[in-house]
Amino acid sequence: MKTIVQLKILVYPLLLLFLVVGCNSTSKTENTSANEVTNDTEANKEQGQAFIENDESTPTVLSIAINSPDHSTLVAAVQAADLENALVNAGPLMVFAPTNDAFAALPEGTVENLLKPENKGALQNILKHHVTPGKYDKEFLKKFKKLGQANDQNTTIEVKGDDVYVGGAKILGSVNAGNGIVHVVDKVILPPEE
Repeated sequence: MKTIVQLKILVYPLLLLFLVVGCNSTSKTENTSANEVTNDTEANKEQGQAFIENDESTPTVLSIAINSPDHSTLVAAVQAADLENALVNAGPLMVFAPTNDAFAALPEGTVENLLKPENKGALQNILKHHVTPGKYDKEFLKKFKKLGQANDQNTTIEVKGDDVYVGGAKILGSVNAGNGIVHVVDKVILPPEE
């Protein structure tokens, strides 16, 4: 009888200990799961190749624009249109990158209006009209009369002396990228109205 009483004295505290530890680990698991869901939701906003940092690789057309102080408006537009991942694809991509001054030359309020969430489709169309599959330098572009853009429309190429104009925008300079080439242009290339 004494051994049963001694056994009960040992078993009850152990059971109580298991209950306490079990409850604590369940609540920790629930808290961890809740934190993981919150962190996953935040991470979903910035997923894809555009958000992977790799200092050793050749810069993409997107990273060239991001690191250029003359293209902050273009970068803001690309982010508002959710096109970051498209600009880091393997390519090759040829991006005609309007400067901040090119965006500022648009009629007053145009940029602000395009950056509104309800105008995301129109903004995407305009930005895709600045992207062409391929990687052609300025000299090679002189051989073309038109280019097919990523928005499934064409834009014109004009040569005036040594200058090349794409959709009326003059190429000011070019930077090679790991997935294509960035041609800096002095105007926003607006797609033709359908």
